[in-house]
Amino acid sequence: MTVSHDRPMTYAKMRGLVTFFSALLKGKKAGFSDFLHKVVSSQKLCQHLDTQKILRPQSRLRRQKEDKGTVSSVNPKTSQMKPSDFDYLKVIGKGSFGKVLLARHRKHGGYYAMKVLQKQMIVKRKEQRHVMVERNVLLKGLQHPFLVGLHFSFQTANTLYFVLDYVNGGELFYHLQREGSFPEPRAAFYAAEMAMALGYLHSLNIVYRDLKPENILLDSEGHVKLTDFGLCKEGVAIGGVMHTFCGTPEYLAPEVLQGHSYSPAVDWWGLGSVLFEMLYGLPPFYSHSKAEMFENILQAPLQLYSGVSQAARSLLEGLLERDVFKRLGESRDFVELQEHPFFASINWDDLLARKVTAPFIPKVTGPSDVSYIDPEFTLQPVPASVNDRCQAGAASEAFLGFSYMNPVEYVAAEPVS
Repeated sequence: MTVSHDRPMTYAKMRGLVTFFSALLKGKKAGFSDFLHKVVSSQKLCQHLDTQKILRPQSRLRRQKEDKGTVSSVNPKTSQMKPSDFDYLKVIGKGSFGKVLLARHRKHGGYYAMKVLQKQMIVKRKEQRHVMVERNVLLKGLQHPFLVGLHFSFQTANTLYFVLDYVNGGELFYHLQREGSFPEPRAAFYAAEMAMALGYLHSLNIVYRDLKPENILLDSEGHVKLTDFGLCKEGVAIGGVMHTFCGTPEYLAPEVLQGHSYSPAVDWWGLGSVLFEMLYGLPPFYSHSKAEMFENILQAPLQLYSGVSQAARSLLEGLLERDVFKRLGESRDFVELQEHPFFASINWDDLLARKVTAPFIPKVTGPSDVSYIDPEFTLQPVPASVNDRCQAGAASEAFLGFSYMNPVEYVAAEPVS
């Protein structure tokens, strides 16, 4: 059921980054008020249970990837990559376990986003699995144009390093803050590229689980790049289910909130939530009160305001369908979205080949430009500890197999003379 109203004022600049700590439902089904209390008060983001894994035939996308061949990791014993191979220029982000830095390779001059994570903190919070999943997903997504790619990963005695694409067109969140909402053609362009990225991950039996404007970057040509794969779940085929309670409040699917098993269709709910925000300036069930917002997600009618096309309304209704079995994308995944009238103007082959000109092209002066990065980060000093000249360390037991080097860039790992 949908209710139409006049379009509301956006809340863009009032909304800050949301930190969400959730609790896994335990034992028998509890009352809703008890559940909300656990969610709001818990300090643990995700707790994992064994999940059912249902195999399915490999998809066409996955077969194509395998036909082309995948990039294998270089033996870490032969890798010479180390922190002193880079100059660290700016802080460009911050996470739970460390910072993200703009780094320049001292020999070949390439610019990267260097995600620097503290091992002690990861182990203390028992998040080793999330880190290794992120590393695995980054490798599997190497060849997709709308996923951030991994160039190198290495470790020292105390620190993990992800060396990633530096995508400097700004977060989608940053642009929504500045503009409030997007015209429908621009929202459709971003939604189509996001859908392609999610469909690709699903074809590899990976569920993303954390789609939100903060995790959607624009590159220098205005194309989408999904980033931050720490909440991804591997090995979940279409038809498979998961039980982990995790995500960000505004974009949580109702089946996750209810503690039910859920499927890759949670990503299509997330896409519906982000599309709604792009069109209207705020998430579909937003409230300053988390408890009220959760109740809205579970029970409130979807309110579709004026100012968008019938096709957009239809797509939002399909993606934000509480009944998972009726949700758009549940049955045939990405193919169902491709066939929807909202995307009738999209040439999917050209989009994948990046032949479609983006509706907005960031005005960046070069690969080191940080003008679209929040000054909250760029004005911070680069930590002295990350710039020391220590050598790469042996793999610790908690992070065996972490180190990786793209063979195409193997020359970049040669010691600096």
